[in-house]
Amino acid sequence: MDLGIDSRTALVLGGGGGLGGAIAERLAGEGANVVVADIHLEAAESRRDAIVAAGGRAMAVRWDIADLDVIEGNAAAIEQTFGPVDILVNNTGGPAPAPVLGQPAALWLDNFRSMVLSVIAISDRLLPGMQARGWGRVITSTSSGIIAPIPNLGMSNSLRAALLGWSKTLAREVAADGVTCNVVVPGRIGTQRVERLDQIKAEALGRTVEQIAADSAATIPIGRYGEPHEYASTVAFLASTTASYITGSVVRVDGGLIPSL
Repeated sequence: MDLGIDSRTALVLGGGGGLGGAIAERLAGEGANVVVADIHLEAAESRRDAIVAAGGRAMAVRWDIADLDVIEGNAAAIEQTFGPVDILVNNTGGPAPAPVLGQPAALWLDNFRSMVLSVIAISDRLLPGMQARGWGRVITSTSSGIIAPIPNLGMSNSLRAALLGWSKTLAREVAADGVTCNVVVPGRIGTQRVERLDQIKAEALGRTVEQIAADSAATIPIGRYGEPHEYASTVAFLASTTASYITGSVVRVDGGLIPSL
């Protein structure tokens, strides 16, 4: 299937990591010009090099999304190299595991800035151009915790839920301009963050990581963790011209894990 995004410019936040990296490579494979943005420049450059080696077009940008002051400079650098951004993939890291009760206000503010306000501010910078051109995609990667809160990930559950309300509202505001806005929800995808969460749980319970992972996989109807490329393919579809009538939606990529309707 031709996704119709050849020569479109895509900005993938957190593009040096597991999910972000897979998304960046998938979009590049469809012919998009991909900007791999990550707080760790070496990770962004490594992913860029892999894309270029495979015949794609990419650039790497060090981007600390908690720093709102760098948005204009980074956006201008992208526009100078590849032109305006057509596809924005909002993919941020998450806070450390912790209960929701009793967390310091300063910690809430820090994570709100990096997980929510940053996404809103970057989108606000890029959306007017998409509206003016009559085409755009804003895809926000969150967590299954926005649907079924995950124990001991209280801050993540709460803050990512704010992005759901934001995306749904935004979708209605920009739909007539040819811009779609959707949220993608990963279940248990085999990334370093999921491995780390399994390790933390294993240490707390005095079990092995393998045992924790096996127990977790047993709760998934498909019977295994997802692969990053499977998640990336869903994001790529939502970025396509084929998905032009999908907006304001929440798409689950969870192997049937989330029990609710």
